[in-house]
Amino acid sequence: MDESRRPPLADSSLALLAKGYAWLPDRRRRTASPVVRTRLMGQHAVALHGPEAVRFFYDERHVERATALPGPVLSTLFGHGAVHTLDGQAHRTRKPMFVSLLTGPEAVAGVVDHVATVWDETVPSWSGRPSVVLFDEVSRILTRGVCRWAGVPLGDADQVARDLVAMVDGFATPGPRHWRARRARARSEAWLGRLVEEVRDGEAAAPTGSALDVVVRHRDADGRLLDPHTAAVELLNIVRPTVAVCWFVSYAAHALHRGAHLRERLGEDDAAYAVAFAHELRRFYPFAPFLGGRAVTDLEWQGEPIPAGTLVLLDLYGQNHDPDLWADPYTFRPERFLNRPPERDELIPQGGGDRAAGHRCPGEDITIALLRALGPRLARLDYTVPHQDLRIPLNRLPSRVRSGFVIEGVRAPAPARRGAGRAVG
Repeated sequence: MDESRRPPLADSSLALLAKGYAWLPDRRRRTASPVVRTRLMGQHAVALHGPEAVRFFYDERHVERATALPGPVLSTLFGHGAVHTLDGQAHRTRKPMFVSLLTGPEAVAGVVDHVATVWDETVPSWSGRPSVVLFDEVSRILTRGVCRWAGVPLGDADQVARDLVAMVDGFATPGPRHWRARRARARSEAWLGRLVEEVRDGEAAAPTGSALDVVVRHRDADGRLLDPHTAAVELLNIVRPTVAVCWFVSYAAHALHRGAHLRERLGEDDAAYAVAFAHELRRFYPFAPFLGGRAVTDLEWQGEPIPAGTLVLLDLYGQNHDPDLWADPYTFRPERFLNRPPERDELIPQGGGDRAAGHRCPGEDITIALLRALGPRLARLDYTVPHQDLRIPLNRLPSRVRSGFVIEGVRAPAPARRGAGRAVG
């Protein structure tokens, strides 16, 4: 093999932790090759970039996900036995369960209506408090809303919200955040596993057609019901991504604080602008840095060999900030999406490829619709922003506004305008 095509001897895991989201884009800018060759956790890895790379990455003839997800990620973010770990027929049998629940106008509107109702019930109470940490409060609103929709009864809703946030917050880092995420997952899987058994034993009810009902009754490719642990894992994979939208709502507050003109425009009842604002939030602000899979056979990408078994990375953050795809990529400008909706494999904050058959997040439409509903509500909310640490460190994975975005002096908003909570799309 040509020397330039050999994997480096030095491992880049520490460099990734040090640089975070900037690690892969920096590496790509320093190489003339269409792939970045590196070594992570002792494994040869190549990183790809661009819409064509997205299609290459999501082709099951090229890349599989089952053996590529590290144990620490499964023990925190996705759960062992999750749909994310499946390929082939096993994946094609289980993925439709998520697609049926999370896509389509009725499904999207159901989640959004529940969350918007909880928002409208909750926000007036903020006016009696000296300050509110937006990230934390929105995570609770999203938890209550999505669990109502899913038919999952809540005891301590605040603890459930903290656990769902912890699973996302600790998946990509060593140390205390990671161990909090592991404890949160263990606690949540035990709770939902018991709920699944109670529904099957007739001791608890699952509303017909609810996420709880569908997961409890789902049969896998072998014709068997999901065991209680796996059913709990998949219930978490239905509700957890909705709660993770609290990252983007706090980012929305950050964007509105930096640009007063955005606040005025978003506060209008303009569905097209609200959707464009949601797309730009997901493009501009950091969420997932990259995705990983494994080459199933000896491959070639744009003349570059990729040996079987190589870890294949898809650079999400780098692609979403690529000047060849986005004019002024480090400028927050929702107008870029007003007359040019993003192509499927161009904007990929939640992955790419085909949502129905591939590994792209089936809840992407829900994320966009929630931001379309909550963004204008936030823009119309009257509050002040005290001095605080509003930095968003790119070496933190996943990143977030350091302060959680604190607001003070909240005044109860006027009722949401007609249609503001409905999905569009």
